[in-house]
Amino acid sequence: MIKSLITCDCLGSQKIDAEALSRTTGLDVRPPCSALCTKELPRAAEALTQGDTIFCCTQEARVFEALAEDMDLPAAPTLDLRDRAGWSADPASKVAKMSALVAEAMLPAAPEKTIDVISEGVCLIVGPAEAALAAAEQLRDHLGVTVLLPPGADIPDTRAFDVITGRLRRAKGALGQFEVVIDALRMVEPGGRGGFTLTEPRDGGASQCDILLDLRGDTPLFPAHEKREGYLRADPNHAAAVSAAILAASHLTGTFEKTMHVRMEPLLCAHSRAEQTGCTRCLDLCPTGAITPDGEHVSVDPLICAGCGACSAVCPSGAISYDAPPVDLTMRRVQALAKAFLDAGGTAPRLLVHDDHGAEMIRLASRHHTGLPADVIPLELPKVGAFGHAEIVAALAAGFASVALLPGPNADMDAIGPQVELARAIGGATRVTVIDTPDPEALSDTLYGAEAPQPLDTANVRPMGTRRQITRQAARALNPVAEVLPLPEGAPYGAVLVDQDACTLCLSCVSLCPSGALGDNPDRPELRFQEDACLQCGLCANVCPEAAISLQPQLDLTPAALTQRILKEEEPFACIECGKLFGVKSTVEKITEKLQSHSMFAGDRLRMVQMCDDCRINAQYHSDDNPFASKPRPRPRTTEDYLSKRRDH
Repeated sequence: MIKSLITCDCLGSQKIDAEALSRTTGLDVRPPCSALCTKELPRAAEALTQGDTIFCCTQEARVFEALAEDMDLPAAPTLDLRDRAGWSADPASKVAKMSALVAEAMLPAAPEKTIDVISEGVCLIVGPAEAALAAAEQLRDHLGVTVLLPPGADIPDTRAFDVITGRLRRAKGALGQFEVVIDALRMVEPGGRGGFTLTEPRDGGASQCDILLDLRGDTPLFPAHEKREGYLRADPNHAAAVSAAILAASHLTGTFEKTMHVRMEPLLCAHSRAEQTGCTRCLDLCPTGAITPDGEHVSVDPLICAGCGACSAVCPSGAISYDAPPVDLTMRRVQALAKAFLDAGGTAPRLLVHDDHGAEMIRLASRHHTGLPADVIPLELPKVGAFGHAEIVAALAAGFASVALLPGPNADMDAIGPQVELARAIGGATRVTVIDTPDPEALSDTLYGAEAPQPLDTANVRPMGTRRQITRQAARALNPVAEVLPLPEGAPYGAVLVDQDACTLCLSCVSLCPSGALGDNPDRPELRFQEDACLQCGLCANVCPEAAISLQPQLDLTPAALTQRILKEEEPFACIECGKLFGVKSTVEKITEKLQSHSMFAGDRLRMVQMCDDCRINAQYHSDDNPFASKPRPRPRTTEDYLSKRRDH
């Protein structure tokens, strides 16, 4: 069934060409209403009864949801064509832009993956006595409260909540699963007359809690503490902040759904091999410490992960990929926006990637300023950091003239910056920008003042595959003449360089290469390399005993990158006994030269170095000092032997 778009010009504040939209989108676009959420609400009710309806208004989504609930019908989806397109000072037609936004909205949404987090309301309050005890008094009716006071603090005469003293050594975990270790721990011994007595202090006391309220006013217990769910921190001298933390803690009981932001493929991870460290890109960037080494790969704690997306953007192998939404859905959204805009007659579209904070800036700029230009298409993501270099160059290859990132106030610029630099090296320095401003008016002015470069004639392609494959396809479309693109240091694409004089073809690098980019030849001493498979993880350089390997970041766009080429080859050595080829001739000759004056290799022993495995064993077996020889086997004892020793025989 053809879906219907119910549009509204919002009291005549925007122009909607329903006939043109119907033609470009292939949907049933009704003539626009003027006050759909108030006077013309019966038209919304009629549309709900017909089904397959989309209301082009997100501001009044609650009104339409309440209407559907009253009619005992499923709520219709909503789409914003006003703030993102209609409310704009740009005199150009908005049909192409609206068509693109409609096409994106028609894509099926991916189901969100979540896990249940259970909090039973066990709360540990840490801080000075005055602030911590006051907070405990307010929370004791809502949570199971324990207060940790500094050593030597006075213990109150109350059993409404538990009080202990000590020093918090460390804490780990998140909401529902905090684990703390306390030194100099002393607990109350109830009973007796007078003040409470305390147990003897002991170190290393371990405990668990669901909520951790930190009122110390000291260094946070966790990195990126504001992203750690269940950890509430406030300055004890700031009453408003303490009250807000107490209020938040009182609501943290029950079962909560935690989004699983990333998906792991451990077999693809290039973190480590044979206890040698390789790729650490995700470990270096994770702001919350959710990623930790786990043998030859890394592990992600979903309870600590805040979903910034930096790990997915920098992962060279795809072992970690963003999953909320999945990477492939983001790629399809980008391609749908570009294709629909161009098919509707638009030219040189610009992509603006933003998060929920950016969405609010767009709404404010549209209502109170000039809004977005007609050629700027917004793409909202949970985190801007998840839109890495692969997504940027894919957007440029799909037909966007430029890509601008609008990071929110909590965005990790240390992660976004290198991705932008890499995307500029591949797609062009003028085509990728970062708009770092919290001012909605400045956002509009920047977009209106920017001159969008013309898209390349070779663009407008739809690359498919993994992020690496998409990057390569997009790079070839964006650089039709170039053969090799130099990339910044730390890029996940590049070549392996071998010092011909230092390399002994020991092939240690081949056995540890996690992606199979380095290989050998079973018939000859050769080191082979396939550039498109290289992750630039550095394992080969780390394990090379001769320090003969170095890395060169680049992107080879020629077909040669897809095939194996020989980095180092030498003539094999022929066994002096049977003539069988084995080893490397230069290596065998070098070893022979170094050992010829050694006392342990006098006589024929030196010749064994020049023999293959079979001939060497045969020569050792027949030598005078055969290492395989053993003492003569004892003679079996017979009946005659036993009888000969009997005295009565």
